[in-house]
Order: sequence, then C-alpha cells, then structure tokens
Amino acid sequence: MVRLNLKTWLKIFVLLGGAAMAVAAFWYTRSNRTGWQSQVMPGKLSVAHTFLETDCASCHTAVQGVDEAKCIACHANNEALLQRQPTAFHANVSNCAACHVEHQGADANLRVMSHEALARIGANLIPEGANVPNQTNIQLLPENHPLVSSLEARLDCASCHSTKDKHFGLFGQNCASCHATTQWTIPSFRHPSPRSQDCAQCHQAPPSHYMEHFSMVSKRVARQENAQVNQCYVCHQTTSWNDIKGIGFYKHH
Repeated sequence: MVRLNLKTWLKIFVLLGGAAMAVAAFWYTRSNRTGWQSQVMPGKLSVAHTFLETDCASCHTAVQGVDEAKCIACHANNEALLQRQPTAFHANVSNCAACHVEHQGADANLRVMSHEALARIGANLIPEGANVPNQTNIQLLPENHPLVSSLEARLDCASCHSTKDKHFGLFGQNCASCHATTQWTIPSFRHPSPRSQDCAQCHQAPPSHYMEHFSMVSKRVARQENAQVNQCYVCHQTTSWNDIKGIGFYKHH
C-alpha cells in the first residue's frame, strides 16, 4: 500500500478544489449568462444599445471581436440613412466599428465623425493593383498641411459636402484648402468691413426673402420698409444673420 505524505495530500486537495470550482463556475455561467457577461463588460453601452448589454453575442463573435455582419443585420433596413446623399456611402462600407465605437457610456455619441477612419476604410476598399485616378485635392494640398493629415488628404471632400456648399462652387471643390476636418469655422477668416455693400457676392438670401414673408415680417421686424432682397447690409450685422441693426438678436423661429 502506497502512503502519501502531507505535502502530496495538500496538492491533491488543491487540484480537486480547483476542479470543483471550475465545474461550479461552468454550471453557474450556463444558468446565469448575465452574471459572467457583466464581469467582462468594458463599459456601459449607449442608450440605443442598452437592450443588448446582457447579450454580447448579438454584436461580438468569439476570437474575432465585433462582427460587422451582425451590425448590418440590424441596420441594413435603415432607408433614411441609405437614401440621403451625405450618408448613402454606408451601403458600401462594412467596417462599422471603425467609426461607431461602443462601451463609452450611456450618453456617448456614436456618430462622432472620424475622417481618419473613413480614409482608412476607403483605402481598404480599393482592390490591390487597381488604378485610382488622381484626386484634385491630393494634387493641390501641400505636404505637412496644417488643417488635415496626409491620410485625410486622400478624401474627396466634394463627394460628401457638395450639396452643402455655401460657396455655390465658386471656390472649387478643394474644401481642405481652407477648412479643417475638425470644424468648419476658419480661425484666420476675417469678414469684410461691416460697411461693405457687396454681400451678394458670397451670400444668397433664404427662400423666405423671395416670398410675401419678406414684406410682411422681415422688413417690419428690421424697420426697413424699403429694403430690397439683395441689400443684406440694410438689415443684417456681420456678426450674425440674426443680429439685426438697431434691434439686436432676433429669434426668427
């Protein structure tokens, strides 16, 4: 008969105890999925995805991580997104998590635009060896551009922003020659003198100014009964369109 010393018995007990704990944990997780998933949760989901916080597999695939196919399964029927010109490109992009990052808290904004991520996705969509025509913005932007990165410079700004061009195409399609990808405002821009009367060179009056609304409301609010539509300077200040001369800030709607 083999006799075991105390040290050997302790090792056996430890091994048996560890095995018992593993078995218990296995059965616990099978009966309580919420428990183990909450232990590995890297952060709260946004409000839109809160209902998925106890079902990791609805978005993730083991080993792979976020599974884009699962994102598309839920969002492929979003007609409002796919039919609008500025967002229609989502139909050809299969890399949701590159821009829409989850687990950042309930109040996180999932629609924070990342031009870097968009440019990287676009580069990956181009087949290897394919001929890509030179884009105007790549040719015109200098190296070490102060407003955009070299990766962002590969984007064609006009393909997304042409419908929102307040310059009516007069400044060309190279938005990055003046604008940054982080904001539209230009810190170095200085408006012409408030005494300038050539506003129509850059500004187009809103549709309401070509309707009866202009005579019935706009001119009366500004106390300028003889104002003409193309005479912006008669009523408006250069600080803001809603800053009316002699009246102050006017909340139009």
